[in-house]
Amino acid sequence: MKIYTLHKKQNLPITLQQAWDFLSDPKNLKTITPDYMGFHILSGADRPMFAGQIIQYIVTPVMGIKTKWVTEITHVIDKHYFVDEQRFGPYALWHHKHFIKEIDGGVEMEDIIDYKVPFGILGQLVHPFLVKPKLEEIFNYRTTKLKELFGVYNP
Repeated sequence: MKIYTLHKKQNLPITLQQAWDFLSDPKNLKTITPDYMGFHILSGADRPMFAGQIIQYIVTPVMGIKTKWVTEITHVIDKHYFVDEQRFGPYALWHHKHFIKEIDGGVEMEDIIDYKVPFGILGQLVHPFLVKPKLEEIFNYRTTKLKELFGVYNP
């Protein structure tokens, strides 16, 4: 069983409160997801984030195939971090840690995603040219979109 990790960091010129308010609101995920993903929240985003929250989405990750994705917010420490885990969806495992911390002149956001692709050895074979580049593309889009929304960090 091969588990992959994607690790991203980004600094933004906003307060810890602004970062938390934006990142901990599940409705904002659509804003930082590429349009072609067809991201649509079905349920669970009607309250502020809490441990045990179940959020259901529809996404179109590859080849126009619509997929239901169900995540659970498993851990939340206000203005520090939260964790979402896939309960149902395109991955065999998805564990996404979101950390934020104050830095001089802004915040540092850090994403650590541990994931496993489905379909055993076949999934591992397509990972380097299909799954990994797609995840990189999605998180690069997020980086660009967050810069557009909040500005460029200049310490």
